[in-house]
Amino acid sequence: MKIAIDAMGGDHAPAEIIKGAVEAAKEFGIEVLLVGQQAVIQDQLKSFKNLDSMVSIIDAPDVVGFDEHATQAVKEKPRSSVMVGMRLLRGKGVSAFVSAGHTGAVLFAALMTLGKVHGIQRPALGALIKTQQKPVLLLDAGATTDCRPYYLVQFAYMGSIYMNKVWGVENPRVGLLANGEEEIKGNLLVRSTHQLLKQAKLNFVGNVEGRDILKQTVDVIVTDGFTGNVALKSLEGMGESIFSSLKTVFNSNIQFRLAGLFLRPALRAVAKQVDYSEYGGAPLLGVRGNVIVAHGRSQSKAIKNAIRLAKQTVDQGLPQAMMEEKLWLNQ
Repeated sequence: MKIAIDAMGGDHAPAEIIKGAVEAAKEFGIEVLLVGQQAVIQDQLKSFKNLDSMVSIIDAPDVVGFDEHATQAVKEKPRSSVMVGMRLLRGKGVSAFVSAGHTGAVLFAALMTLGKVHGIQRPALGALIKTQQKPVLLLDAGATTDCRPYYLVQFAYMGSIYMNKVWGVENPRVGLLANGEEEIKGNLLVRSTHQLLKQAKLNFVGNVEGRDILKQTVDVIVTDGFTGNVALKSLEGMGESIFSSLKTVFNSNIQFRLAGLFLRPALRAVAKQVDYSEYGGAPLLGVRGNVIVAHGRSQSKAIKNAIRLAKQTVDQGLPQAMMEEKLWLNQ
């Protein structure tokens, strides 16, 4: 299996991206193709030994910065690491493409280069949220901010297929994110979507609230990209804030410091539930290819896990399954 990595994308590129890719190649027994500025990547690889044929370099001299306009940058930089990686994926030179770069650029490049699955109106980013058992998939996490009810129904179908194929969840439970469990709650988008989901061939269990996200009351949570992105980043910020406060308390005196030593294993287990690096990235569902979008702040652990996620989706034939099932076409 060959997986392409955007070596130039992310706050910690290229060093942490390359480190994570090398670790993934060794641990998962795959070949990784580092896409980016060849001289820069070669210089970084000097610190690694015994790579053999596990790591290759694909030259892409241009870089899309986080401050650039997505569509303009993609069009004006056809030799960027994002575009070169997408063309490799379209041409079947690799099985998946992973990027921690400009999310908008990755999305636009995927739509322009790969195209959408037949019948899908809008793609969705599926953010995996760790719980005590299997993860919960929240989508959309930012690909489509302005949604129509029918888009959310399609997100529900794609999320159900993903959780079934990749995580082995039989008949995944689908919930609609709202400000109350009652059917009449929510804005016009939520109320209209609720009625459509009731008629869909899905295991729709009704509305779920923000407090339910970590409880695993459902397997798939559906919302628009704006709300999903805010919810996801709120969870990240909450986790970071809680553990920062705990660190301050534990360091305040010797008794608390000793208590912190005893509690450390339990605290680490809890921290994993709000740590984006545990899964590394979000699958971009609805495009004709296996694309994983990693967090812009990703370091080596997150990149390695994003590559693991890409490998899982390839192993389970997700893009092909998405194109073959087409359940949404009959709705």
